[in-house]
Amino acid sequence: MGFILQILSQILFFFEKSGYLGVFFLMALESTLVPIPSEIIIPPAAYLAYKGSLSLTGVILSGVLGSLAGSLFNYFIALKIGRPVIVYFIKKYGKFFLITEKAFYKVENFWDNHGHISTFVGRLLPGFRHVISIPAGFAKMNLYLFSFFTTLGAGIWCCFLAFCGYFFGKNEMLLKEYLHKGSFGLIIFCVILIAFYIKFKLKK
Repeated sequence: MGFILQILSQILFFFEKSGYLGVFFLMALESTLVPIPSEIIIPPAAYLAYKGSLSLTGVILSGVLGSLAGSLFNYFIALKIGRPVIVYFIKKYGKFFLITEKAFYKVENFWDNHGHISTFVGRLLPGFRHVISIPAGFAKMNLYLFSFFTTLGAGIWCCFLAFCGYFFGKNEMLLKEYLHKGSFGLIIFCVILIAFYIKFKLKK
């Protein structure tokens, strides 16, 4: 417990010094493959907003913009470097792994048709939000659509974390409880959304 409190105090000190730029920077790292959970970034910053050092709106905006920046970094790395490497690998060695160019282009076609819902839902799910921009880059998803649905998903996630930190940041037990309940609620929301999406597509 003392170790956790020490880390939390260091994060709070960091945000007191760096402000919104610090939130932006850490959330940008969180949206790449750097293992920094957003649960230890946004809530402490929102708690400072509760104390009056920052504004809640500023914390949310800097968090969302940071998430978008990190996601775009992954997207362009996958698009400019990862895609040519993957295509070359499949052409040369795919037969040894039972992977064909046709299968790769099927995945690409899937992303053309369902990339928007995949990107949006991926931003809300633990474990997926860090990597969802990589397949989008591989599949050359439309940049504007990618940015829109990334921002939408990141906005919902950052708002949730910020409200938790703002209202429950001074009580660690309550904060953990509502972060857990809220994360579980978002997973249920994603499952329901996907079910409706599939039903709509089948009916269409």
